[in-house]
Amino acid sequence: MTHNDTYQVSIVKFGTRSTLKSDVYLNYHIYKTADGPVDMDYFFWVIRNGQRTVVVDTGFSRQGGESRKRTFLIEPIEAFAALGVDPAEAPQVLVTHAHYDHIGNLDLFPDSNIIIARAELDFWLSSFAARKQFQHSIETEELDYLKRAAGEGRVTTFDDDYTVAPGIQMSRVGGHTPGQSIVTVQTSEGQVVLASDAIHYYEEFEQDLPFMFVNDVREMYAGFDTIRQLIDTPASHLVTGHDPSTLDRFTPVTAGPLAGLAATIGRKEEQS
Repeated sequence: MTHNDTYQVSIVKFGTRSTLKSDVYLNYHIYKTADGPVDMDYFFWVIRNGQRTVVVDTGFSRQGGESRKRTFLIEPIEAFAALGVDPAEAPQVLVTHAHYDHIGNLDLFPDSNIIIARAELDFWLSSFAARKQFQHSIETEELDYLKRAAGEGRVTTFDDDYTVAPGIQMSRVGGHTPGQSIVTVQTSEGQVVLASDAIHYYEEFEQDLPFMFVNDVREMYAGFDTIRQLIDTPASHLVTGHDPSTLDRFTPVTAGPLAGLAATIGRKEEQS
């Protein structure tokens, strides 16, 4: 393995909210477990080495966050700047799914190639996006931007798996949304699974609890199984989409604008 196919993963927490488990897990009452409070944190991820920068999701916009009463901890544009991510360099942007809290700032990267599962793009550009159960999780203007980007030839789609670069792969698992994808990344500390919303919480994964908003429950369970197989064999680290304990599990960022709001996995290899 060379420096070219080994990366550092940065996990950035930019927002948060407080809710209840019954508002998080599907049909929570069937588990006959007492309800209780739970926080939900909001993240995006950046994959880097000396040769390449890849952005994984872009968080929620000011409009998307405020209309849902989410708390901003840092503006995503400021967090990207703190990481040294320069939109002018047109880094690839991987969209794990098109919910408001994952594509809210795509317009920060007007020259970037966007990679998204074909099933995800097709679904959200169809009439189903306007149905109440789906519309709850999107911002129409953001889907319009994604559609325009596709029209400009800036969107790459895939069916099942897509090799972004040596050491970085994107895979569709479905479940939460039709094209929900995960990203696997090779780092100096082993392979990382960026589960995004295929798994919102570690508890969700460990106790087999499907999330409240789901397109296909069977696919969501199958996605759990796919990730279990990865963790049992090649992968060393699981990064979930919204769990507040996430940053505590990895190397914390302790200085600068992202102190207390970010963590890393692996080294960022320098240009050789």
